[in-house]
Amino acid sequence: MSSIKRELYRDPKRGKLAGVCAGLSDYFNMELWLVRILFITAVLLSGGPLFVVVYIACWFILDKKSDYETKQSANHDADPISVKFKVWQKGEPPRQALFDLKERLNRLDGRVQSMETYVTSSEFTISREINKL
Repeated sequence: MSSIKRELYRDPKRGKLAGVCAGLSDYFNMELWLVRILFITAVLLSGGPLFVVVYIACWFILDKKSDYETKQSANHDADPISVKFKVWQKGEPPRQALFDLKERLNRLDGRVQSMETYVTSSEFTISREINKL
């Protein structure tokens, strides 16, 4: 099990107001809707001002998530498929993850077949003999 260094950013592209809840959902690997519900519940149960001040402070303190980090987190080919085992976890349901794995394997199979076709062709043999010269 590898330890992945996670940093807390706010994600205004996924957020409704400033992206603080979206950043927290990424950091804690939770669904965004659940973080929003927890925050609203905390505001209502605490009387409001404390959590609103904390939210505004996080808005100014936390850095925005850069486009590079957004692309890295959205790139499914580079990241392993994360499967959610509990409702609150972020990731794909197992059935969808299995479908995505099958799709990836089919694409890889196509690439391997095309490489095999090239390697067994006479063009490859001629090219290899020319490179030996």
